[in-house]
This record gives sequence, C-alpha cells and structure tokens, in this order.
Amino acid sequence: MTTEAQKKANRKYEIEKTENIRIRVPIGKKALIHQCAQLNNESINGMVNRLIDEELQRLLKKGD
Repeated sequence: MTTEAQKKANRKYEIEKTENIRIRVPIGKKALIHQCAQLNNESINGMVNRLIDEELQRLLKKGD
C-alpha cells in the first residue's frame, strides 16, 4: 500500500523531473500498442520512450 508520503514524493518527482506529451491515435490502435508493449514486457510509456530514444539516436548518428 502506498503511503501519503510516497504519493507526495511521486507527485513532486513528476512535477520537477518529467513533462507530459499527449497523443491521439485512431480507435483500436491503443489496444495494439498495449499488446506490443506487453510482448516486450514494457509499459506503453516505456515502449514509447524507448522508440523515441532509438529514433533520436539514429537521427543524431545520421547527422554526423
């Protein structure tokens, strides 16, 4: 069970260390994205961050 202190610390971390990006996908695509993330033992957020990082690295290497 999460204590109030843990909840407060989580909120503080989210405010200070993260930014939100909202995306919209066609109906049904979210379920497919979720299935793909599960196949890699990832959350949707984790998978999206990994894919973004991979693409950024690819683009940065291409620019060298």
